Amino acid sequence: MMDAYHPSPAGDAVSVDVAVVGAGPAGLSAALNLVRATRTVILIDANRPRNAATLRSHGFVTRDGISPLELRKLGWAEVDGYPEATAVRASVTSIVPTTGGWAIAASGRDGELAATARSVILASGLRETFPAIPSLRAYYGTSVHSCVECDGYEKAGLPIALIGETDDLYDRAVHLHAWSTDLIVFTNGVARLTQGERARLAELGVEMCDEPIADLEGDRSGLTGVRLQSGRVIGRSAGFVRPRWRAELAFLDADTQAQLRRAPGEGFLEVDRAGRTGIAGLYAVGDITEPGPEQLIVAAGHGAITAAAVHRDLIGSPNGMGTSTGAGTRAGVVTSAEGMLYSK
Repeated sequence: MMDAYHPSPAGDAVSVDVAVVGAGPAGLSAALNLVRATRTVILIDANRPRNAATLRSHGFVTRDGISPLELRKLGWAEVDGYPEATAVRASVTSIVPTTGGWAIAASGRDGELAATARSVILASGLRETFPAIPSLRAYYGTSVHSCVECDGYEKAGLPIALIGETDDLYDRAVHLHAWSTDLIVFTNGVARLTQGERARLAELGVEMCDEPIADLEGDRSGLTGVRLQSGRVIGRSAGFVRPRWRAELAFLDADTQAQLRRAPGEGFLEVDRAGRTGIAGLYAVGDITEPGPEQLIVAAGHGAITAAAVHRDLIGSPNGMGTSTGAGTRAGVVTSAEGMLYSK
């Protein structure tokens, strides 16, 4: 029960049942449910959340409208309140398999951390890259967002720009159209849509713009328009952007990385319904897993499911490590050895 790691004079490693890497909703939920199962847990997080620019998060029961940073703060305090928990602000530098578990190294403001764990949960989230539009970051989190389910309600009915350079813009446009029919899709001259997709969007009244974007424009009230390279400004008062995402897993050893199953495209981890990666004792949950970024409350729910699986795998594992069956998809049904049922 600590919010900073203080190395012992002998340099002894912390030894726990489970190491959780990442303190977003998925990691916090997993850690909380594991300590409540009397599992010893080390929770490691560098405190650099992807949604730091977002002022309000939505859709989380009893916490609708809360700052995502405040939500993380509350969750961290809840986990840290249990004697079974060791909560550490640090960046993980390596995770390697050992006999009967995993060795974890991390570095933080209080020095180097060494820990061993029988099982590891990867909840480290993603890093995102936006289209190269100079002022996009200035509006991100206020006028421009990436999660339609999270922020679509506040933009409902407004003139909206959907900006992206990936080939899934059609699906996102159809989805976003439910919140506003005044929608223009900006491909920035990069994203490809089929003629059939363009025709369907036209039927919905959704406009397309393939001209490269020079910048966004706005004032103190927020976004006011999208300026194209030709100089033409198209008035918009809200926007959604489709970033490119990547999972940063350089801290895993090469052999472990090679064994992980990744989905085509952006390489999200493929796991079963309970977060098993297919590698004994290694689990993954949250945005890092297929199909990618998810609402906070969904991530928290997946964290709880993974915690239950880890706990039960540790009970049933003959070698003391968590077992891990073949990775598949989060959809479907998974049953534990004890007969506990999870269904989507």
